[in-house]
Amino acid sequence: MIRTLVVEDDARVAEVHAAYVARLPGFELAGVAHRGVEALELIAARPVDLVLLDFHLPDVTGLALCRALRRRAGQPVDVIGVTAARDVETVRSAVAEGVVQYIVKPFSFATFRDKLERYAIYRERLAGRTDASQQEVDELLGTLRGSAAAPLPKGLSQQTFDLLADALRAADGERSAQDVAQATGVSRVTARRYLETMASQGLVALSMRYGATGRPEHRYRWASAQTRSNGSA
Repeated sequence: MIRTLVVEDDARVAEVHAAYVARLPGFELAGVAHRGVEALELIAARPVDLVLLDFHLPDVTGLALCRALRRRAGQPVDVIGVTAARDVETVRSAVAEGVVQYIVKPFSFATFRDKLERYAIYRERLAGRTDASQQEVDELLGTLRGSAAAPLPKGLSQQTFDLLADALRAADGERSAQDVAQATGVSRVTARRYLETMASQGLVALSMRYGATGRPEHRYRWASAQTRSNGSA
């Protein structure tokens, strides 16, 4: 599980973000802090993998807290900025401080889920690696920085994309295009086209299953499904 700390000075907003975390398989809430010093105390007292950080805190700036986390954390702690700050200088400074994702308020749960699931995929792909080729580094960073909200290829609709993504996300393990088509009511050809698009975006893992005829069947798995099933990052 990815142990996640919400750092947000507005108690009502913090409650919403905590509820969002609770809705995501593979994530668990490690706590809620309303001040920077409280966040540091919580991280010193319990394991935390990820911090969802508001940049406007009453006692310290978010960027200063990022620097403090780098100095004081007993193990690496990743940070996703969750903030209304959208000026270019703040974004640039956040990247310089190692912020791995940036979510601009206000946002929908779909946006929140997309960013955190991409982060989970990134962690899963890093697990067990000691080095990586240039292509693998590019793929890792592409997964982390990508967005399901990017324009779809011509002829694909966001509504159908989301329908098929939800069906595969909810599935237990691998599914064929035919399985997803039957679950969503679209044709197999349509399902495969959308699933291939998801695979190209890094959202879906593609594998081959060879049958008696020797022709491989494409199998698709939501890329963070392994994280959910084994309870680890």
